[in-house]
Amino acid sequence: MRIVSVVGTRPQLIKAAALMPVLRRRHQEVFVDTGQHYDESMAGAFFAELDLPRPDYSLGVGGGGHAEQTAKMLERLEPILLDERPDAVLVYGDTNSTLAGALTAAKLGIPVAHVEAGLRSFDRRMPEEINRVVADHLSRWLFAPTPTAVANLATEGIVQGVLMVGDLMQDLAARVAADVRDPAVLGPIGKRLGMRLTSGGYLFATIHRAENRNPAALRSWAATLAAAGSLDRPVVLALHPGTRAALEREGITLADGVAVVEPQGYRTTLSLQFHAAAVLTDSGGVQREAAWLGVPCLILRDRTEWVEAVAESGGRMVVVGLDGAKTLGELARLAPADTSPALAAERARTLRLAPAGAAAAVAAALEAAAP
Repeated sequence: MRIVSVVGTRPQLIKAAALMPVLRRRHQEVFVDTGQHYDESMAGAFFAELDLPRPDYSLGVGGGGHAEQTAKMLERLEPILLDERPDAVLVYGDTNSTLAGALTAAKLGIPVAHVEAGLRSFDRRMPEEINRVVADHLSRWLFAPTPTAVANLATEGIVQGVLMVGDLMQDLAARVAADVRDPAVLGPIGKRLGMRLTSGGYLFATIHRAENRNPAALRSWAATLAAAGSLDRPVVLALHPGTRAALEREGITLADGVAVVEPQGYRTTLSLQFHAAAVLTDSGGVQREAAWLGVPCLILRDRTEWVEAVAESGGRMVVVGLDGAKTLGELARLAPADTSPALAAERARTLRLAPAGAAAAVAAALEAAAP
């Protein structure tokens, strides 16, 4: 089968890195990068680190509002699909790149395959929710990562073409788990970032969702991080460029106990998560990685589409939203400063992460449908 794969963000590159080697053994793939994450720290370094080939097409869309960004993608994707004449267009996740890939293909009568189908937050204020719903309803193949995702699709009347395959990101995390489990990895990371990092001796945070960039939300989580971090146990915040710009617009300065770093490469991010006392995040990808790695995780959103990760965590993963008191209470319960180093050492000793087999399942399903 001839497949055009559309990516545009760091999480999509991670999923592509898990799927692409398996996909290319069975199919002919054309790789398109929209450039939605358009700087080297957000995406460029991932190509080398994840051993991804450079894209066949780079659209260079860059930033802008949702309408502007999506319109540019639609305009630039259409001639590529007309020239390449693929049997399918494969899209990942819930970004504007996902929406544009699915819309362009559907308008041209090209079947759509959606990886990570069926996820729902049931919050239409989230741009990601709109993107994933539209992509699902346009897709012929819907590769769901969880039983709940399959049930969500059935509720919406989508049962044809649905296949639960597991999570591609788990496949990749399992592949590199051995590279991050030794606490010694923190030495060169800390040296490069200009700080001393010890296993269990810091918190790790990422914040990028649109709802966490409005002025009230910015002030709320900034205050929470200030209260959670200290010079002895800092919060290492990998700061998304859009979130940084929002903080600057509001004139918000983060506390001394919050160590701001640029977005990091895949293995560095996984290492920082694994050896942290706890993770604070609004990222779906980081939530799942923390769950597989066994790290306490506080979700800085009112709800999550990854309900299995919360339900199966044994209380280790908690939805706290922007409730500062709840966040600090859960940190005291899950990651007390005096025992966190020992808990992190035990995680490093016992980590056993198996792949989900999602990549093979996706490639096989497409092979079975090949013309």
